[in-house]
Amino acid sequence: MFPSTACLVQHKIGARHAWGFDLSAACSAFTYSVTTASQLVASGAHDRVLVVGADVMSSIIDYKDRATCVLFGDGAGAVVVSPASGDDGVILDFEHEVDGAGGPALCMPAGGSLKPSSHDTVDERLHYVKQDGQAVFKFAVRKTEEISRRLLERNGITPHDLDLFVSHQANRRIIQSATEKLGVDPGKVIINIERFGNTTAATIPLALNDAICTGRLKKGHLVLLASVGAGFTVGAVLLRWGF
Repeated sequence: MFPSTACLVQHKIGARHAWGFDLSAACSAFTYSVTTASQLVASGAHDRVLVVGADVMSSIIDYKDRATCVLFGDGAGAVVVSPASGDDGVILDFEHEVDGAGGPALCMPAGGSLKPSSHDTVDERLHYVKQDGQAVFKFAVRKTEEISRRLLERNGITPHDLDLFVSHQANRRIIQSATEKLGVDPGKVIINIERFGNTTAATIPLALNDAICTGRLKKGHLVLLASVGAGFTVGAVLLRWGF
């Protein structure tokens, strides 16, 4: 549980004058972290912030539970957030929310302070991901569409104006249903879950990398990131790509 991953990474990359911390928001951790980084840079407190989205889901997957074990993967991705100038890209806006009432629908029941590890929790297989798939699906579709629409409308942007929509890669049907409701052209939607599975906090940076490598993401493109995760956590970031 500690030291934090941030401390380990800081040491291994030799970032001697940097500080850092772990941010826990499940599948929304990347959008939350990009927003946090943007505020640290916008305030003038720091010039550059490294944002890493990474999870090793195989360590908490119950391979006797076919409803969940086939969904997840291990992965990591990272971006650098720095001040924008001239024709650089820019983080335009963000929107986030949480709904703690949905916590039981997707969780690891034991291992924390509420239910510490014990012989009983291990015997009852409570240190693995547990999910109410139907509840998560319905919430994810509704909230992906809602938070994306709210962010676009606040900035006077239509779904048609977007060059790329990058959603958390939880489920192909979730992404397709949400973007159809939102009115995004399917050709502008990144889906790569078939390659990596649900790598939770890593899915969006992995998808951004795929978009760059395939020529679908270019300098000046208007991009919307969206995520829904355990908690429930919900996040969206609107940006113009700068590279």
